[in-house]
Amino acid sequence: MKQLLTAERFSLIGHVVAMAFGLAGLLLVLPHPEFVLMLPPAGQTLFQWSMAGGGVVYILLGAIAVAIYTYRTLGWQRWLAFMVPSVCISLSSELSGTSTGFPFGNYDYLSGLGYKIAGLVPFTIPLSWFYLGCASYLLARVGLESSQQTNLPRWVRSGLAIALGALLLTSWDFVLDPAMSQTAVPFWEWKQPGAFFGMPYQNFAGWWGTGAVFMSVAALLWGKAPIQLTRQQLQLPLAIYLSNFAFAMIMSLAAGIWIPVLLGLALGVAPALILWRMAPATSIAYQVSDTTEAVLPFVGEVSEPAISLASELSVAPMELGSK
Repeated sequence: MKQLLTAERFSLIGHVVAMAFGLAGLLLVLPHPEFVLMLPPAGQTLFQWSMAGGGVVYILLGAIAVAIYTYRTLGWQRWLAFMVPSVCISLSSELSGTSTGFPFGNYDYLSGLGYKIAGLVPFTIPLSWFYLGCASYLLARVGLESSQQTNLPRWVRSGLAIALGALLLTSWDFVLDPAMSQTAVPFWEWKQPGAFFGMPYQNFAGWWGTGAVFMSVAALLWGKAPIQLTRQQLQLPLAIYLSNFAFAMIMSLAAGIWIPVLLGLALGVAPALILWRMAPATSIAYQVSDTTEAVLPFVGEVSEPAISLASELSVAPMELGSK
């Protein structure tokens, strides 16, 4: 488990560093080609490689980090139950979008994101749907399940988690899409530019719908058991979401695009932070028998109802701390 945690952290750090390096290349180096000419031959080769494959590297590292995290915290069954539907459903939507215009609108992917499946969709795109979608859904689901402020039925919370998770995912695209399609080196282009900074409004309905579909499938496969993660354990999903949003935000602001950034902050970053804060700060474990533990969310001091419940079950409190 320690080796998995090390690999997870290495992948997360590499993911963030690769994004930062990509930002520097797109915003600082490309506008000043004389800088590249001043580099030695090895430096020029490295720069050319990074510009050609940097997008692939940062997406792969993000997918690896979230895959290890999900496997480590939720188990291999839940990891695959999210990854397989998210990759397959998003790839189907992207293939349909690039060939028919449904559900996102008419667009084409350009170079820079790796080998294209069927000559249409880079293989990295479904992986980005997976890791951003998983981070968004976990923040929404854990936050809502941990909330002590409402007595909504389980099925209502489940539906809200899917809706909010899909909204977080779509809010990231509010900010990413204008910048990545209108930068000096675009990664995709719209055949029929829309009214929202070059994007059709249909694109956002397609994003929300695609995310909601694969999150619904994952929710069914995950079952009714709550996802017991503490605030500390949700740090990686939050870091993935905020770092990717920051990348898109800097790209947009550098292009003079700020309205989508404000929308993304209001509908994406703010809810993500609130949902993260709604997760329990720590957890409490009770020994039910010689071989079984029950782990309950714990915030602050042990409450009277929890002590009473432990007494009725004849169980003893164990040490407090992160799960």
